[in-house]
Amino acid sequence: MTTQQLFDQIRLKKSFLCIGLDVDLDKIPSHFLQFDDPIFEFNKAIIDATHDLAVSYKPNTAFYESYGIKGWESLSKTIAYINEKYPDIFTIADAKRGDIGNTSSMYAKAFFTDLAFDSVTVAPYMGKDSVEPFLAFSDKHTILLALTSNAGAFDFQTQVVADSVLYKKVLETSKQWKNSDQLMYVVGATKAEYFAVIRAIVPDNFLLVPGVGAQGGSLTEVCKYGLNNQVGLLINSSRGIIYASSELDFAEKARLEAQKLQQEMEQILLAQKII
Repeated sequence: MTTQQLFDQIRLKKSFLCIGLDVDLDKIPSHFLQFDDPIFEFNKAIIDATHDLAVSYKPNTAFYESYGIKGWESLSKTIAYINEKYPDIFTIADAKRGDIGNTSSMYAKAFFTDLAFDSVTVAPYMGKDSVEPFLAFSDKHTILLALTSNAGAFDFQTQVVADSVLYKKVLETSKQWKNSDQLMYVVGATKAEYFAVIRAIVPDNFLLVPGVGAQGGSLTEVCKYGLNNQVGLLINSSRGIIYASSELDFAEKARLEAQKLQQEMEQILLAQKII
């Protein structure tokens, strides 16, 4: 999927909502446990209930890998279902991969060719040759960790290294890599005050923004500093939507929570005259 196609979906749905499919068998409604593949059945219900409100889905692969082969099969079935039934949805493998070149090539092949995700999150720590194998895939996107939403982000990401703040160095250096136009960046909503600085460095790239909702990030503050003329934001909400209810009305409640965010996003887009 190209960024233009993603922007077209944002305009169509008046939404830049990404829903995180971070499925924990201890949290989903208990009646799903009778199914052979409870994770997939839960995901399917959430997707069917929210697909017209979201432009993206983001499974965090750890929640699938923790269940071994069956979990990986659930992930494969989930992405195949989205690609078949809702092909205009932008899909993100939240895998946070990144290794030496040959290994990164295999990771990229796994997520882009085998599973057919549109994008994957990648750690920048090992540098250019660990990221460019992902960028070699046309019409696929590499989402680089830049400034994350967790408290530990301050341990390294905001430290001054060689007269530059580390997260700024990541942004500036990554712009020089081959096919850098296919880069997106993870920037946490709990760091809203940094968005103006980040936009000055990467004005045109999409930013994947976790931390709105359960982690306390402000959608209004993020949009104030983070929007560009193609919106340029994918706001992720996971627990606040998929676990809105643990009862039989879970899908209906998930839709209501997604709709609240979508409507707030629509008002922001209208006010900014982007749509």
